[in-house]
Amino acid sequence: MNFLRNLLAAILGCIIAIGIIFVMFFVFAALLGSGEDVVEVKQNSILEIQLQQPISDYVGSDEGNPFGPLFQKSQGLDEILHAIRIAKKDDKIKGISINNNFLMSGWAQTQSLRKALEDFKADGKFVYSYGDFYMQKDYYLASVSDSVFLNPVGILDFKGLSTEVLFYKELQEKTGVKMEVIRHGKYKSAVEPYLNNEMSDANRTQIKELIGSVWSSVVEDIATSRNMSMDNINIVADTLGGRTPKYAKASGLIDGVAYFDEYETKLKRAIGLELDEELNLLSLEDYSRNASSKRWYKGKDKIAIIYAQGEIMYGEGSNEIIGQGIINEAIIKARDDEKVKAIVLRVNSPGGSALTSDIIWREVVLAKEVKPVVVSMGNVAASGGYYIAAGADRIYAEPTTITGSIGVFGTVPNVNELAADIGINAEQVGTNKNSIGYSVFEPMTESFREEVQEGIETTYITFLEKVSEGRGISMEQADSIAQGRVWSGVDAKRIGLVDELGTLDDAIAEAASLAYVEEFGIKKFPKYKTGIEKLMEDFGNANLLNKENIIAKEIGSEAHTVLKEIRKAMEQKGVQTRMPYTLNIK
Repeated sequence: MNFLRNLLAAILGCIIAIGIIFVMFFVFAALLGSGEDVVEVKQNSILEIQLQQPISDYVGSDEGNPFGPLFQKSQGLDEILHAIRIAKKDDKIKGISINNNFLMSGWAQTQSLRKALEDFKADGKFVYSYGDFYMQKDYYLASVSDSVFLNPVGILDFKGLSTEVLFYKELQEKTGVKMEVIRHGKYKSAVEPYLNNEMSDANRTQIKELIGSVWSSVVEDIATSRNMSMDNINIVADTLGGRTPKYAKASGLIDGVAYFDEYETKLKRAIGLELDEELNLLSLEDYSRNASSKRWYKGKDKIAIIYAQGEIMYGEGSNEIIGQGIINEAIIKARDDEKVKAIVLRVNSPGGSALTSDIIWREVVLAKEVKPVVVSMGNVAASGGYYIAAGADRIYAEPTTITGSIGVFGTVPNVNELAADIGINAEQVGTNKNSIGYSVFEPMTESFREEVQEGIETTYITFLEKVSEGRGISMEQADSIAQGRVWSGVDAKRIGLVDELGTLDDAIAEAASLAYVEEFGIKKFPKYKTGIEKLMEDFGNANLLNKENIIAKEIGSEAHTVLKEIRKAMEQKGVQTRMPYTLNIK
Protein backbone atom coordinates (compact mmCIF):
# COMPACT_ATOMS: atom_id res chain seq x y z
CA MET A 1 0.00 0.00 0.00
CA ASN A 2 2.84 2.39 0.88
CA PHE A 3 4.48 1.61 -2.44
CA LEU A 4 1.31 2.46 -4.41
CA ARG A 5 0.74 5.60 -2.37
CA ASN A 6 4.32 6.76 -2.96
CA LEU A 7 4.07 5.91 -6.65
CA LEU A 8 0.85 7.90 -7.09
CA ALA A 9 2.36 10.81 -5.15
CA ALA A 10 5.44 10.77 -7.39
CA ILE A 11 3.31 10.70 -10.56
CA LEU A 12 1.14 13.54 -9.29
CA GLY A 13 4.22 15.54 -8.34
CA CYS A 14 5.68 15.09 -11.82
CA ILE A 15 2.46 16.25 -13.46
CA ILE A 16 2.32 19.35 -11.25
CA ALA A 17 6.00 20.11 -11.88
CA ILE A 18 5.58 19.80 -15.65
CA GLY A 19 2.55 22.08 -15.48
CA ILE A 20 4.46 24.70 -13.48
CA ILE A 21 7.42 24.55 -15.89
CA PHE A 22 5.06 24.92 -18.85
CA VAL A 23 3.37 28.00 -17.36
CA MET A 24 6.71 29.52 -16.33
CA PHE A 25 7.97 29.08 -19.90
CA PHE A 26 5.17 31.26 -21.23
CA VAL A 27 5.65 33.78 -18.41
CA PHE A 28 9.35 34.01 -19.28
CA ALA A 29 8.57 34.36 -22.98
CA ALA A 30 6.06 37.11 -22.28
CA LEU A 31 8.41 39.04 -20.03
CA LEU A 32 11.22 38.62 -22.52
CA GLY A 33 9.02 39.95 -25.28
CA SER A 34 7.86 42.89 -23.19
CA GLY A 35 11.45 43.82 -22.48
CA GLU A 36 12.33 44.35 -26.13
CA ASP A 37 13.66 47.78 -26.91
CA VAL A 38 11.39 50.06 -28.86
CA VAL A 39 12.59 50.09 -32.47
CA GLU A 40 14.49 53.24 -33.38
CA VAL A 41 12.90 55.29 -36.13
CA LYS A 42 15.71 56.52 -38.37
CA GLN A 43 15.68 59.60 -40.54
CA ASN A 44 14.26 59.11 -44.04
CA SER A 45 12.29 56.02 -43.00
CA ILE A 46 9.41 54.48 -44.94
CA LEU A 47 6.59 52.76 -43.06
CA GLU A 48 5.94 49.37 -44.65
CA ILE A 49 2.39 48.05 -44.36
CA GLN A 50 1.87 44.30 -44.79
CA LEU A 51 -1.53 43.14 -43.58
CA GLN A 52 -1.58 39.35 -43.69
CA GLN A 53 -3.52 38.56 -40.51
CA PRO A 54 -7.28 38.84 -39.92
CA ILE A 55 -8.29 42.38 -38.99
CA SER A 56 -10.77 42.99 -36.21
CA ASP A 57 -12.02 46.42 -35.15
CA TYR A 58 -10.46 45.99 -31.74
CA VAL A 59 -8.18 43.42 -30.11
CA GLY A 60 -8.89 44.73 -26.65
CA SER A 61 -5.92 43.60 -24.59
CA ASP A 62 -4.49 45.93 -21.97
CA GLU A 63 -1.60 47.91 -23.52
CA GLY A 64 0.37 47.63 -20.28
CA ASN A 65 -0.06 43.86 -20.01
CA PRO A 66 3.08 41.98 -21.15
CA PHE A 67 0.96 38.94 -22.03
CA GLY A 68 -1.22 40.92 -24.44
CA PRO A 69 0.58 40.20 -27.76
CA LEU A 70 1.05 36.49 -27.07
CA PHE A 71 -0.91 34.21 -29.45
CA GLN A 72 -2.79 37.19 -30.87
CA LYS A 73 -4.52 35.96 -34.02
CA SER A 74 -5.66 39.29 -35.42
CA GLN A 75 -4.63 42.88 -35.88
CA GLY A 76 -6.68 45.69 -34.40
CA LEU A 77 -7.97 48.20 -36.93
CA ASP A 78 -7.81 50.85 -34.21
CA GLU A 79 -4.07 50.19 -33.72
CA ILE A 80 -3.33 50.26 -37.47
CA LEU A 81 -5.18 53.54 -37.96
CA HIS A 82 -3.45 55.04 -34.93
CA ALA A 83 0.00 54.12 -36.29
CA ILE A 84 -0.82 55.75 -39.66
CA ARG A 85 -2.01 58.94 -37.92
CA ILE A 86 1.14 59.16 -35.80
CA ALA A 87 3.31 58.49 -38.88
CA LYS A 88 1.63 61.42 -40.63
CA LYS A 89 3.07 63.81 -38.02
CA ASP A 90 6.39 61.97 -37.68
CA ASP A 91 9.09 63.95 -39.56
CA LYS A 92 11.25 60.83 -39.79
CA ILE A 93 8.58 58.96 -41.77
CA LYS A 94 8.69 60.19 -45.37
CA GLY A 95 6.17 57.85 -46.89
CA ILE A 96 4.32 54.55 -46.77
CA SER A 97 4.92 51.41 -48.82
CA ILE A 98 2.01 48.97 -49.08
CA ASN A 99 3.70 45.67 -49.84
CA ASN A 100 2.10 42.36 -50.83
CA ASN A 101 -1.00 42.46 -48.69
CA PHE A 102 -3.45 39.61 -48.41
CA LEU A 103 -6.28 41.48 -46.77
CA MET A 104 -8.54 39.59 -44.39
CA SER A 105 -10.84 42.48 -43.57
CA GLY A 106 -14.32 43.63 -44.43
CA TRP A 107 -15.05 46.24 -47.09
CA ALA A 108 -15.88 48.92 -44.51
CA GLN A 109 -12.65 48.25 -42.62
CA THR A 110 -10.71 48.48 -45.88
CA GLN A 111 -12.48 51.73 -46.68
CA SER A 112 -11.44 53.13 -43.28
CA LEU A 113 -7.81 52.16 -43.97
CA ARG A 114 -8.03 53.83 -47.35
CA LYS A 115 -9.32 57.07 -45.85
CA ALA A 116 -6.50 57.05 -43.30
CA LEU A 117 -3.97 56.74 -46.13
CA GLU A 118 -5.66 59.58 -48.02
CA ASP A 119 -5.30 61.71 -44.92
CA PHE A 120 -1.63 60.67 -44.61
CA LYS A 121 -1.01 61.95 -48.14
CA ALA A 122 -2.71 65.27 -47.41
CA ASP A 123 0.45 66.69 -45.80
CA GLY A 124 2.56 66.00 -48.88
CA LYS A 125 3.85 62.56 -47.95
CA PHE A 126 3.69 59.72 -50.49
CA VAL A 127 2.11 56.27 -50.56
CA TYR A 128 3.45 53.64 -52.98
CA SER A 129 2.13 50.14 -53.48
CA TYR A 130 3.67 46.89 -54.73
CA GLY A 131 2.14 43.47 -55.22
CA ASP A 132 3.03 40.09 -56.68
CA PHE A 133 -0.73 39.77 -57.00
CA TYR A 134 -3.72 41.93 -56.10
CA MET A 135 -7.04 40.47 -55.14
CA GLN A 136 -9.91 42.95 -55.49
CA LYS A 137 -9.83 44.12 -51.88
CA ASP A 138 -6.03 44.39 -51.98
CA TYR A 139 -6.25 46.51 -55.11
CA TYR A 140 -9.00 48.68 -53.64
CA LEU A 141 -6.66 49.61 -50.79
CA ALA A 142 -3.62 49.95 -53.08
CA SER A 143 -5.46 52.21 -55.51
CA VAL A 144 -5.24 55.08 -53.02
CA SER A 145 -1.47 55.15 -53.64
CA ASP A 146 0.38 57.77 -55.64
CA SER A 147 1.89 54.91 -57.66
CA VAL A 148 0.87 51.25 -57.93
CA PHE A 149 3.30 48.60 -59.18
CA LEU A 150 2.77 44.94 -60.14
CA ASN A 151 5.22 42.07 -60.58
CA PRO A 152 5.91 41.36 -64.31
CA VAL A 153 4.35 37.91 -63.95
CA GLY A 154 1.83 38.97 -61.31
CA ILE A 155 -1.97 38.92 -61.35
CA LEU A 156 -4.57 41.61 -60.75
CA ASP A 157 -8.06 40.28 -60.05
CA PHE A 158 -10.61 42.95 -60.96
CA LYS A 159 -14.01 41.80 -62.15
CA GLY A 160 -16.73 43.14 -59.84
CA LEU A 161 -18.28 41.75 -56.66
CA SER A 162 -20.12 38.49 -56.15
CA THR A 163 -21.39 36.34 -53.34
CA GLU A 164 -22.76 32.82 -52.90
CA VAL A 165 -25.60 31.42 -50.78
CA LEU A 166 -25.86 27.69 -50.05
CA PHE A 167 -29.23 25.87 -50.03
CA TYR A 168 -30.00 22.76 -47.99
CA LYS A 169 -33.57 21.70 -48.81
CA GLU A 170 -32.55 18.65 -50.83
CA LEU A 171 -29.90 17.72 -48.27
CA GLN A 172 -32.61 17.72 -45.59
CA GLU A 173 -34.84 15.52 -47.73
CA LYS A 174 -32.04 13.02 -48.33
CA THR A 175 -30.83 12.85 -44.73
CA GLY A 176 -34.15 13.14 -42.91
CA VAL A 177 -32.72 15.95 -40.76
CA LYS A 178 -34.57 19.21 -41.30
CA MET A 179 -34.94 22.66 -39.80
CA GLU A 180 -38.46 23.72 -38.87
CA VAL A 181 -38.76 27.40 -39.77
CA ILE A 182 -40.96 30.20 -38.44
CA ARG A 183 -40.30 33.75 -39.62
CA HIS A 184 -41.56 37.27 -40.18
CA GLY A 185 -40.28 39.52 -42.91
CA LYS A 186 -40.65 39.39 -46.67
CA TYR A 187 -36.86 39.54 -47.06
CA LYS A 188 -35.95 37.48 -43.96
CA SER A 189 -34.01 35.00 -46.04
CA ALA A 190 -31.74 33.64 -43.31
CA VAL A 191 -34.03 30.64 -43.32
CA GLU A 192 -34.61 30.47 -47.08
CA PRO A 193 -31.82 27.89 -47.63
CA TYR A 194 -33.81 25.43 -45.50
CA LEU A 195 -37.05 26.00 -47.41
CA ASN A 196 -35.97 26.11 -51.06
CA ASN A 197 -33.45 24.68 -53.45
CA GLU A 198 -32.89 28.00 -55.18
CA MET A 199 -32.88 31.71 -54.45
CA SER A 200 -36.18 33.60 -54.33
CA ASP A 201 -36.70 36.68 -56.50
CA ALA A 202 -36.98 38.88 -53.39
CA ASN A 203 -33.71 37.60 -52.01
CA ARG A 204 -31.92 37.87 -55.36
CA THR A 205 -33.16 41.45 -55.69
CA GLN A 206 -31.88 42.57 -52.31
CA ILE A 207 -28.50 40.86 -52.69
CA LYS A 208 -28.00 42.29 -56.18
CA GLU A 209 -28.88 45.80 -55.01
CA LEU A 210 -26.72 45.43 -51.89
CA ILE A 211 -23.52 44.33 -53.62
CA GLY A 212 -24.26 46.78 -56.44
CA SER A 213 -24.30 49.64 -53.94
CA VAL A 214 -21.09 48.44 -52.27
CA TRP A 215 -19.43 48.10 -55.70
CA SER A 216 -20.49 51.63 -56.65
CA SER A 217 -18.77 53.00 -53.53
CA VAL A 218 -15.63 51.01 -54.32
CA VAL A 219 -15.57 52.13 -57.96
CA GLU A 220 -16.16 55.76 -56.99
CA ASP A 221 -13.18 55.70 -54.61
CA ILE A 222 -10.92 54.04 -57.20
CA ALA A 223 -12.06 56.44 -59.93
CA THR A 224 -11.17 59.44 -57.77
CA SER A 225 -7.73 58.09 -56.83
CA ARG A 226 -6.83 56.87 -60.33
CA ASN A 227 -8.30 59.89 -62.13
CA MET A 228 -10.53 57.64 -64.21
CA SER A 229 -14.26 57.67 -64.91
CA MET A 230 -16.52 55.18 -63.17
CA ASP A 231 -17.73 54.00 -66.59
CA ASN A 232 -14.18 53.20 -67.69
CA ILE A 233 -13.49 51.28 -64.49
CA ASN A 234 -16.61 49.18 -65.02
CA ILE A 235 -15.55 48.51 -68.61
CA VAL A 236 -12.18 47.30 -67.30
CA ALA A 237 -14.01 44.98 -64.87
CA ASP A 238 -16.38 43.68 -67.57
CA THR A 239 -13.56 42.97 -70.04
CA LEU A 240 -11.11 41.67 -67.41
CA GLY A 241 -8.87 44.50 -68.50
CA GLY A 242 -6.46 44.02 -65.60
CA ARG A 243 -5.89 40.28 -65.98
CA THR A 244 -2.23 40.64 -67.00
CA PRO A 245 0.36 43.24 -65.92
CA LYS A 246 0.45 44.57 -69.49
CA TYR A 247 -3.32 45.01 -69.65
CA ALA A 248 -3.47 46.41 -66.09
CA LYS A 249 -1.03 49.17 -67.02
CA ALA A 250 -2.72 49.89 -70.33
CA SER A 251 -6.12 50.15 -68.64
CA GLY A 252 -4.81 52.61 -66.04
CA LEU A 253 -5.23 50.38 -62.99
CA ILE A 254 -1.48 50.45 -62.23
CA ASP A 255 1.41 52.80 -62.92
CA GLY A 256 4.18 50.35 -63.63
CA VAL A 257 5.36 46.77 -64.00
CA ALA A 258 8.46 46.02 -61.93
CA TYR A 259 10.34 43.46 -59.89
CA PHE A 260 10.64 44.19 -56.18
CA ASP A 261 14.28 45.36 -56.42
CA GLU A 262 13.19 47.84 -59.09
CA TYR A 263 10.38 48.96 -56.81
CA GLU A 264 12.90 49.54 -54.01
CA THR A 265 14.87 51.75 -56.39
CA LYS A 266 11.75 53.85 -56.95
CA LEU A 267 11.30 54.17 -53.19
CA LYS A 268 14.90 55.38 -52.85
CA ARG A 269 14.35 57.99 -55.51
CA ALA A 270 11.15 59.11 -53.79
CA ILE A 271 13.09 60.05 -50.64
CA GLY A 272 16.22 61.29 -52.42
CA LEU A 273 18.56 58.38 -51.66
CA GLU A 274 21.43 57.27 -53.88
CA LEU A 275 21.14 53.76 -55.28
CA ASP A 276 23.95 52.46 -53.06
CA GLU A 277 22.40 53.87 -49.88
CA GLU A 278 20.40 51.67 -47.53
CA LEU A 279 16.61 51.91 -47.61
CA ASN A 280 15.06 52.20 -44.14
CA LEU A 281 11.84 50.17 -44.28
CA LEU A 282 10.09 50.09 -40.90
CA SER A 283 7.40 47.45 -40.40
CA LEU A 284 3.94 48.47 -39.19
CA GLU A 285 4.29 46.04 -36.28
CA ASP A 286 7.52 47.66 -35.08
CA TYR A 287 6.29 51.19 -35.61
CA SER A 288 3.05 50.44 -33.75
CA ARG A 289 5.07 49.84 -30.59
CA ASN A 290 6.42 53.38 -30.89
CA ALA A 291 3.03 54.82 -31.82
CA SER A 292 1.22 53.16 -28.89
CA SER A 293 2.99 55.47 -26.44
CA LYS A 294 1.75 58.56 -28.28
CA ARG A 295 -1.78 59.91 -28.01
CA TRP A 296 -3.72 61.32 -30.94
CA TYR A 297 -6.63 62.46 -28.79
CA LYS A 298 -5.57 64.39 -25.67
CA GLY A 299 -7.54 65.92 -22.84
CA LYS A 300 -8.84 65.33 -19.31
CA ASP A 301 -12.35 64.76 -20.56
CA LYS A 302 -12.89 61.38 -22.21
CA ILE A 303 -14.93 59.90 -25.03
CA ALA A 304 -15.59 56.20 -24.42
CA ILE A 305 -15.45 53.80 -27.37
CA ILE A 306 -17.23 50.53 -26.70
CA TYR A 307 -16.51 47.83 -29.27
CA ALA A 308 -19.34 45.35 -29.90
CA GLN A 309 -18.08 42.82 -32.44
CA GLY A 310 -19.25 39.35 -33.44
CA GLU A 311 -22.51 37.43 -33.28
CA ILE A 312 -24.94 38.31 -30.51
CA MET A 313 -25.44 35.46 -28.04
CA TYR A 314 -26.90 35.27 -24.56
CA GLY A 315 -24.18 35.19 -21.92
CA GLU A 316 -20.94 36.86 -20.91
CA GLY A 317 -19.48 37.33 -24.39
CA SER A 318 -15.88 37.60 -25.59
CA ASN A 319 -13.76 39.40 -28.18
CA GLU A 320 -15.61 37.43 -30.87
CA ILE A 321 -19.10 37.22 -29.30
CA ILE A 322 -21.37 40.05 -28.19
CA GLY A 323 -22.89 39.03 -24.88
CA GLN A 324 -24.91 41.21 -22.57
CA GLY A 325 -22.43 40.51 -19.76
CA ILE A 326 -19.30 42.18 -21.13
CA ILE A 327 -21.04 44.84 -23.24
CA ASN A 328 -23.48 46.03 -20.58
CA GLU A 329 -20.73 46.13 -18.01
CA ALA A 330 -18.74 48.36 -20.38
CA ILE A 331 -21.72 50.64 -21.02
CA ILE A 332 -22.42 51.00 -17.29
CA LYS A 333 -18.74 51.79 -16.55
CA ALA A 334 -18.68 54.45 -19.27
CA ARG A 335 -22.04 55.86 -18.16
CA ASP A 336 -20.99 56.14 -14.51
CA ASP A 337 -17.50 57.51 -15.21
CA GLU A 338 -17.64 61.28 -14.62
CA LYS A 339 -14.63 61.85 -16.89
CA VAL A 340 -16.45 60.19 -19.80
CA LYS A 341 -18.57 62.87 -21.46
CA ALA A 342 -19.97 60.82 -24.35
CA ILE A 343 -20.07 57.24 -25.62
CA VAL A 344 -19.37 55.87 -29.09
CA LEU A 345 -20.68 52.34 -29.62
CA ARG A 346 -18.78 50.67 -32.46
CA VAL A 347 -21.01 47.90 -33.84
CA ASN A 348 -19.72 45.15 -36.13
CA SER A 349 -22.29 42.35 -35.96
CA PRO A 350 -24.67 40.33 -38.15
CA GLY A 351 -27.03 39.99 -35.18
CA GLY A 352 -28.18 36.96 -33.23
CA SER A 353 -30.24 36.52 -30.07
CA ALA A 354 -33.25 38.85 -29.93
CA LEU A 355 -33.31 38.68 -26.12
CA THR A 356 -29.66 39.70 -25.79
CA SER A 357 -30.13 42.46 -28.36
CA ASP A 358 -33.00 43.90 -26.35
CA ILE A 359 -31.06 43.70 -23.07
CA ILE A 360 -28.16 45.64 -24.63
CA TRP A 361 -30.55 48.10 -26.31
CA ARG A 362 -32.03 48.92 -22.91
CA GLU A 363 -28.60 49.72 -21.48
CA VAL A 364 -27.86 51.96 -24.47
CA VAL A 365 -31.09 53.89 -23.82
CA LEU A 366 -30.28 54.26 -20.12
CA ALA A 367 -26.83 55.57 -20.99
CA LYS A 368 -28.35 58.03 -23.47
CA GLU A 369 -30.34 59.59 -20.64
CA VAL A 370 -27.06 60.51 -18.91
CA LYS A 371 -24.73 61.41 -21.80
CA PRO A 372 -24.70 61.39 -25.63
CA VAL A 373 -24.42 58.01 -27.36
CA VAL A 374 -23.31 57.79 -31.00
CA VAL A 375 -23.09 54.56 -33.00
CA SER A 376 -20.36 53.86 -35.54
CA MET A 377 -21.13 50.92 -37.84
CA GLY A 378 -18.33 48.73 -39.18
CA ASN A 379 -18.49 46.06 -41.88
CA VAL A 380 -21.94 44.93 -40.81
CA ALA A 381 -24.49 46.14 -38.27
CA ALA A 382 -27.55 44.20 -39.30
CA SER A 383 -30.60 42.73 -37.58
CA GLY A 384 -29.62 42.42 -33.91
CA GLY A 385 -26.62 44.61 -34.74
CA TYR A 386 -29.03 47.33 -35.86
CA TYR A 387 -31.31 46.61 -32.89
CA ILE A 388 -28.63 47.61 -30.36
CA ALA A 389 -27.76 50.66 -32.47
CA ALA A 390 -31.33 51.93 -32.73
CA GLY A 391 -31.34 53.42 -29.21
CA ALA A 392 -28.47 55.85 -29.87
CA ASP A 393 -28.69 59.61 -30.40
CA ARG A 394 -26.95 59.42 -33.78
CA ILE A 395 -25.86 56.61 -36.14
CA TYR A 396 -22.88 56.72 -38.51
CA ALA A 397 -22.15 54.09 -41.17
CA GLU A 398 -19.51 53.60 -43.84
CA PRO A 399 -20.82 53.65 -47.44
CA THR A 400 -19.88 49.94 -47.67
CA THR A 401 -21.48 48.96 -44.33
CA ILE A 402 -24.16 46.27 -44.49
CA THR A 403 -27.08 47.16 -42.22
CA GLY A 404 -30.85 46.91 -41.77
CA SER A 405 -32.20 43.35 -41.85
CA ILE A 406 -34.99 44.34 -39.46
CA GLY A 407 -36.81 41.03 -39.28
CA VAL A 408 -37.22 38.01 -37.02
CA PHE A 409 -37.07 34.25 -37.43
CA GLY A 410 -36.78 31.06 -35.45
CA THR A 411 -35.49 27.61 -36.41
CA VAL A 412 -35.68 24.33 -34.55
CA PRO A 413 -34.13 21.04 -35.70
CA ASN A 414 -36.28 18.03 -36.45
CA VAL A 415 -35.04 14.45 -37.03
CA ASN A 416 -38.42 12.71 -37.28
CA GLU A 417 -37.79 11.28 -40.76
CA LEU A 418 -34.25 10.15 -39.92
CA ALA A 419 -35.45 8.55 -36.68
CA ALA A 420 -38.13 6.61 -38.57
CA ASP A 421 -35.58 5.42 -41.15
CA ILE A 422 -33.16 4.05 -38.57
CA GLY A 423 -35.81 2.58 -36.28
CA ILE A 424 -36.10 5.09 -33.44
CA ASN A 425 -39.54 5.75 -31.96
CA ALA A 426 -39.99 8.32 -29.22
CA GLU A 427 -43.06 8.18 -26.94
CA GLN A 428 -44.06 11.11 -24.71
CA VAL A 429 -46.08 11.23 -21.50
CA GLY A 430 -47.36 14.47 -19.95
CA THR A 431 -49.70 15.77 -17.29
CA ASN A 432 -51.34 18.67 -19.10
CA LYS A 433 -52.50 19.63 -22.57
CA ASN A 434 -49.31 21.50 -23.45
CA SER A 435 -46.87 19.96 -21.01
CA ILE A 436 -45.06 17.80 -23.55
CA GLY A 437 -44.00 20.67 -25.79
CA TYR A 438 -41.73 20.09 -28.78
CA SER A 439 -39.77 16.91 -29.52
CA VAL A 440 -37.15 16.70 -32.29
CA PHE A 441 -38.34 13.11 -32.86
CA GLU A 442 -41.92 14.10 -33.69
CA PRO A 443 -43.37 16.33 -36.44
CA MET A 444 -43.98 19.88 -35.29
CA THR A 445 -47.57 20.30 -34.11
CA GLU A 446 -49.71 23.21 -35.28
CA SER A 447 -50.21 24.37 -31.71
CA PHE A 448 -46.45 24.58 -31.15
CA ARG A 449 -45.93 26.35 -34.48
CA GLU A 450 -48.62 28.89 -33.58
CA GLU A 451 -46.98 29.45 -30.19
CA VAL A 452 -43.58 30.12 -31.79
CA GLN A 453 -45.15 32.26 -34.52
CA GLU A 454 -46.78 34.38 -31.85
CA GLY A 455 -43.39 34.93 -30.26
CA ILE A 456 -41.91 35.84 -33.66
CA GLU A 457 -44.65 38.38 -34.33
CA THR A 458 -44.33 39.89 -30.85
CA THR A 459 -40.56 40.25 -31.26
CA TYR A 460 -40.96 41.79 -34.70
CA ILE A 461 -43.40 44.40 -33.38
CA THR A 462 -41.03 45.12 -30.50
CA PHE A 463 -38.16 45.53 -32.96
CA LEU A 464 -40.24 47.94 -35.06
CA GLU A 465 -41.13 49.94 -31.95
CA LYS A 466 -37.43 50.33 -31.13
CA VAL A 467 -36.69 51.49 -34.68
CA SER A 468 -39.69 53.80 -34.74
CA GLU A 469 -38.77 55.39 -31.42
CA GLY A 470 -35.05 55.62 -32.17
CA ARG A 471 -35.39 57.03 -35.68
CA GLY A 472 -38.38 59.26 -35.01
CA ILE A 473 -40.60 57.64 -37.63
CA SER A 474 -44.01 55.96 -37.57
CA MET A 475 -44.46 52.21 -37.17
CA GLU A 476 -45.76 52.09 -40.74
CA GLN A 477 -42.62 53.79 -42.04
CA ALA A 478 -40.44 51.46 -40.00
CA ASP A 479 -42.29 48.43 -41.37
CA SER A 480 -41.90 49.65 -44.96
CA ILE A 481 -38.09 49.65 -44.70
CA ALA A 482 -37.93 46.57 -42.49
CA GLN A 483 -39.27 43.14 -43.53
CA GLY A 484 -35.74 41.76 -43.14
CA ARG A 485 -34.40 43.84 -46.07
CA VAL A 486 -30.63 44.40 -46.05
CA TRP A 487 -29.18 47.77 -47.08
CA SER A 488 -25.77 49.27 -47.79
CA GLY A 489 -24.66 52.28 -45.76
CA VAL A 490 -25.43 54.56 -48.71
CA ASP A 491 -28.99 53.27 -49.05
CA ALA A 492 -29.48 53.17 -45.28
CA LYS A 493 -28.77 56.91 -45.11
CA ARG A 494 -31.14 57.54 -48.01
CA ILE A 495 -34.04 55.81 -46.24
CA GLY A 496 -33.22 57.19 -42.80
CA LEU A 497 -31.83 54.13 -41.00
CA VAL A 498 -28.57 56.00 -40.37
CA ASP A 499 -27.88 59.71 -39.94
CA GLU A 500 -24.53 60.18 -41.65
CA LEU A 501 -21.91 58.40 -43.71
CA GLY A 502 -18.56 58.50 -41.98
CA THR A 503 -15.76 56.75 -40.14
CA LEU A 504 -15.30 55.97 -36.47
CA ASP A 505 -13.41 59.26 -36.17
CA ASP A 506 -16.42 61.10 -37.57
CA ALA A 507 -18.63 59.44 -34.96
CA ILE A 508 -16.15 60.41 -32.23
CA ALA A 509 -16.21 64.02 -33.43
CA GLU A 510 -20.01 64.01 -33.38
CA ALA A 511 -20.07 62.57 -29.85
CA ALA A 512 -17.68 65.30 -28.67
CA SER A 513 -19.84 67.94 -30.33
CA LEU A 514 -22.99 66.65 -28.65
CA ALA A 515 -21.17 66.68 -25.31
CA TYR A 516 -19.77 70.20 -25.92
CA VAL A 517 -16.14 69.14 -25.41
CA GLU A 518 -13.27 70.29 -27.61
CA GLU A 519 -10.23 68.60 -26.09
CA PHE A 520 -10.62 65.00 -25.02
CA GLY A 521 -8.90 61.68 -24.70
CA ILE A 522 -10.17 58.23 -25.64
CA LYS A 523 -11.08 55.43 -23.26
CA LYS A 524 -11.67 52.03 -24.87
CA PHE A 525 -13.96 49.26 -23.62
CA PRO A 526 -14.07 46.35 -22.92
CA LYS A 527 -10.79 44.73 -21.96
CA TYR A 528 -10.56 41.11 -23.06
CA LYS A 529 -8.53 38.22 -21.76
CA THR A 530 -5.00 38.02 -23.13
CA GLY A 531 -3.79 35.40 -25.56
CA ILE A 532 -2.08 33.35 -22.86
CA GLU A 533 -5.18 33.45 -20.64
CA LYS A 534 -7.36 32.22 -23.50
CA LEU A 535 -4.78 29.57 -24.36
CA MET A 536 -4.91 28.16 -20.86
CA GLU A 537 -8.70 28.08 -21.03
CA ASP A 538 -8.60 26.42 -24.42
CA PHE A 539 -6.52 23.48 -23.16
CA GLY A 540 -9.78 21.87 -22.16
CA ASN A 541 -11.03 22.25 -25.73
CA ALA A 542 -7.81 21.15 -27.40
CA ASN A 543 -9.29 17.86 -28.62
CA LEU A 544 -12.28 19.71 -30.07
CA LEU A 545 -10.00 22.13 -31.92
CA ASN A 546 -7.95 19.24 -33.29
CA LYS A 547 -11.12 17.46 -34.40
CA GLU A 548 -12.26 20.56 -36.29
CA ASN A 549 -8.96 20.70 -38.16
CA ILE A 550 -9.09 16.99 -38.91
CA ILE A 551 -12.67 17.15 -40.20
CA ALA A 552 -11.86 20.14 -42.42
CA LYS A 553 -8.90 18.33 -43.95
CA GLU A 554 -10.80 15.09 -44.49
CA ILE A 555 -14.00 16.43 -46.08
CA GLY A 556 -12.62 19.61 -47.64
CA SER A 557 -13.14 23.26 -46.77
CA GLU A 558 -16.37 23.70 -48.75
CA ALA A 559 -18.10 20.68 -47.17
CA HIS A 560 -16.80 21.77 -43.78
CA THR A 561 -18.35 25.21 -44.34
CA VAL A 562 -21.72 23.57 -45.02
CA LEU A 563 -21.35 21.44 -41.88
CA LYS A 564 -20.55 24.49 -39.74
CA GLU A 565 -23.54 26.42 -41.11
CA ILE A 566 -25.90 23.56 -40.29
CA ARG A 567 -24.41 23.15 -36.82
CA LYS A 568 -24.62 26.89 -36.18
CA ALA A 569 -28.30 26.85 -37.12
CA MET A 570 -28.99 23.91 -34.79
CA GLU A 571 -27.26 25.71 -31.90
CA GLN A 572 -29.36 28.88 -32.20
CA LYS A 573 -31.46 29.35 -29.08
CA GLY A 574 -34.68 31.35 -28.99
CA VAL A 575 -36.01 33.94 -31.43
CA GLN A 576 -33.34 35.36 -33.72
CA THR A 577 -32.75 38.84 -35.11
CA ARG A 578 -29.88 37.80 -37.31
CA MET A 579 -28.26 38.79 -40.60
CA PRO A 580 -30.15 37.02 -43.45
CA TYR A 581 -27.25 34.79 -44.49
CA THR A 582 -23.52 34.32 -44.22
CA LEU A 583 -22.51 36.87 -46.84
CA ASN A 584 -18.92 36.83 -48.05
CA ILE A 585 -18.62 39.47 -50.77
CA LYS A 586 -15.69 38.73 -53.09
